[in-house]
Amino acid sequence: MMRLIYFVLLALLALAPLPGAARAAEDADLKVLVEQLASDDFDSKIASIRALGALGDGRAIPVLKALEDGTLYTTADHKLVVAEPEGDIFKLYDPVDHAALGEASGDDIEKVRVNNRMRGEIDAALGSLTLFSSSALERLAAAQEALKHPLAERAEALQKAYAAERDPQVKPALALALAAARLGSGDKEQRLAAIGLLASSTDPQIRSLLIDRRDASDDPDIKRAIDAALGSIEFRLRLVGIAVTLFEGLSLGSILLLAAIGLAITFGVMGVINMAHGEMIMLGAYTTFVVQQLFRAFLPLQWIDAYLVASVPAAFLVTGAVGVALERGIIRFLYGRSLETLLATWGVSLMLQQLVRTVFGAPNKEVSNPSWMTGGFELIGGATITWNRIVILAFCFVVLGVLALVLRRTTLGLHMRAVTQNREMSAAMGIRTAVVDALTFGLGSGIAGMAGVALSQIGNVSPNLGTIYIVDSFMVVVFGGVGSLFGTLAGAMTLGIVNKLLEPVSGAVLGKVVVLVAIILFIQKRPRGLFALKGRAAES
Repeated sequence: MMRLIYFVLLALLALAPLPGAARAAEDADLKVLVEQLASDDFDSKIASIRALGALGDGRAIPVLKALEDGTLYTTADHKLVVAEPEGDIFKLYDPVDHAALGEASGDDIEKVRVNNRMRGEIDAALGSLTLFSSSALERLAAAQEALKHPLAERAEALQKAYAAERDPQVKPALALALAAARLGSGDKEQRLAAIGLLASSTDPQIRSLLIDRRDASDDPDIKRAIDAALGSIEFRLRLVGIAVTLFEGLSLGSILLLAAIGLAITFGVMGVINMAHGEMIMLGAYTTFVVQQLFRAFLPLQWIDAYLVASVPAAFLVTGAVGVALERGIIRFLYGRSLETLLATWGVSLMLQQLVRTVFGAPNKEVSNPSWMTGGFELIGGATITWNRIVILAFCFVVLGVLALVLRRTTLGLHMRAVTQNREMSAAMGIRTAVVDALTFGLGSGIAGMAGVALSQIGNVSPNLGTIYIVDSFMVVVFGGVGSLFGTLAGAMTLGIVNKLLEPVSGAVLGKVVVLVAIILFIQKRPRGLFALKGRAAES
C-alpha cells in the first residue's frame, strides 16, 4: 500500500508544472501577445490588448502605455520597439524590459496605429493590469478605481490580484473591489458573501452601490441581506457624521478662541470695549500677505513655505505697536467711560478699514497655504480632515498656553493681575499702571494680529475681515467670563460646537440667532459668565 502511494505522489509531481516552466510559459504568452500589436489588423490588436489585460502580468503595463502615448513603433523587420526621439534619431528599446536596442532614423520605423476603439480597450486593460503594478500606491489607486466602477469583467483579475497581494493597505481595498464586482456577476452564494463583506465598510459609494443592486434584484434573500448591510453602514455613517461635526465645532471654536483671546485681555482686564479689535485681526492678516509677497520677491523659491512662520512674530509686532499707539493716543483718556471707548474705537476701526482699502485696494487678497498645510487626510466614511484646520487648532492652544505662562510666570503678568484686582493699591506699591495699561493693550492687540495670521489660511484677506469676528469675540468673552482665559476657552469651544450642531437643523444664520438668544438668556441668570473673574473688571 505504501509503495502504491509513493508511485502516485511521484506521478503527481511529474505532471505538476515546475515554477520555472510556468514562468517560461507566461513569458512566451506575453511575447506572443506583444508581437501581435504590430499587426495591421485592428481586430487582432484589440484581441491582443484584451488578452494582455487578462494575463495579469505587470510587465505589459509599459507596453500598453507606450501604445497609448504613441511611442510604440515597428522596425523594417517588423520588430516591435519603443522609440524615443533624441535629436534627428530615435533611441530604440525593448517594449517589455526596456533594454536598449540601438538607434534608428524616422524613415526606418513606423508608428503602431491606434483608433478610438483601441484606446478604450487600452484604458480597460491598464485598469486591470495596474492591479499588478510594482508600486503599492498604483495598486491601491487601481483598486479604488475598480471599486468606483465595478465591472463583472474585472472579477477574475481582481481575484488574481487579491491572491497575490501582500500589502496590508492594498489587500482590503482589493477585497472590497472584488466584492463589488462579484455583487453583480457572481452566483447567489458569492453575492451574499460580497454583501457581507461590503457591510463592514463605511464608504458612501458602497452604500449607493448596494441601493442600486437592491433595486435591481428580484431575489428576496439578496434584498434582505442588502437591507441589513445598509442599516449597518448608515449607523456607522451617522457616527462618523457626529465625529466630523464635533471636529468642525472644535475647529470653529479654535478660530473664535484666537479671535477672542486678545479681547479677553483688553476688555476683561482693562474694561475697554474695543470695537477696533476686529481691525487688529485684519491688520494681522494683511501683515501675512505682505510677508508672503516679500518672500516671493526677495528670497529663493524653496523658502516660500517659511513665510507663515515669519508672519506670526511680524503680525504680533505690527498689531501690538498699533495697539500701544491706540492706547497711548486715545484709550488712556477714556478709562472708566465705557460708552466713550466704544464710540472712539468704533471710529478708529472705520479709519483702519479705509486706510487698508487705500493702501491695498478693496479687492480680496489671496494668501496661499504652505505645502505642509495643504490638503488633508481621509477618515472612514469619506470624511476629510484638512491640515490647515489641524494646524490652526494646535496653534490656538499654543497661543493660549504661552499667554497663560506670561500671565502666571512673568513680571508683566503679575503686574497685570495686580492692576486688575486693585489699581490704586498697585500704584501705591510702585507699579507703573500707565505702562502696564499700554503693554496690556499691546499684548491683546498682538494676539489679535496672530489670529489674523491663522484666519488668512482659511479664507481670503479683505478690509472687512475683522467685522466678521468682532461680535462673535464679544459673545465668547461675555459667555465664558470676562477676563478669564479658561472661560474664554470654554466659551469658544462651546459656541463652536453648538453652532455646528445647529447648522444642519436650522441653517447657519438662524443657528447664530438661536445661539445669541441663548447667550442673552444665560447672561440674565449668570451676568458674570461661566467663570467669573474677581477684580476691577468684574466689579465695575
